[in-house]
Amino acid sequence: MIYRKYIKRIIDFLLALIGIILLIPFFIIIAILIKKEDGGSIFFKQVRVGQYGKPFRIYKFRTMVENAGKMGSQVTKGDDPRITKIGKFLRKYKLDELPQLINVLKGDMSLVGPRPEVPKYVEVYKEDYNEILKVKPGITDYATLEYVDEEEILKGANDVEKVYLEKVLPEKIKYYKKYINDISFLTDLKLILKTLKKIIR
Repeated sequence: MIYRKYIKRIIDFLLALIGIILLIPFFIIIAILIKKEDGGSIFFKQVRVGQYGKPFRIYKFRTMVENAGKMGSQVTKGDDPRITKIGKFLRKYKLDELPQLINVLKGDMSLVGPRPEVPKYVEVYKEDYNEILKVKPGITDYATLEYVDEEEILKGANDVEKVYLEKVLPEKIKYYKKYINDISFLTDLKLILKTLKKIIR
């Protein structure tokens, strides 16, 4: 309980701050490449549900065309035509997720925790999320590692949102609950190291 309430937040803040400082050159390069491709906004912002049901805006590097949310589902598959050229590269190496360090710094998210969902999907599995949202959402967790190629899994689906809601999300929820039961400093450390290993590979 002490780790979850105090130590975890201190570690999150320090590592996020160090990460942002070290990654500033990469942030600048990515920002220039995104802007150069279509002149649109650099960041993608979306409302997600945080701890205790509190909504917050998640930050990512934009990997899709402007106003992509109005052109289709909020779930993205590997062959989604809305993804930009630079977006494909950023998604492949998970570089689009880096701005979430800002969310960690602000206290909206943790480095490790259940991935934050959009309100309408949380509402579908409201009972499960009453338990899941007792902890802060995170950048990585068991589900992130298991579904690192989620977009490829969804590739070719006729109704991508239906497949996500009926098959993918229920499995993710099981992993989210597993993390809540396993939460500890060692668990977080192992998940961070496994995530870095996956990205490098």
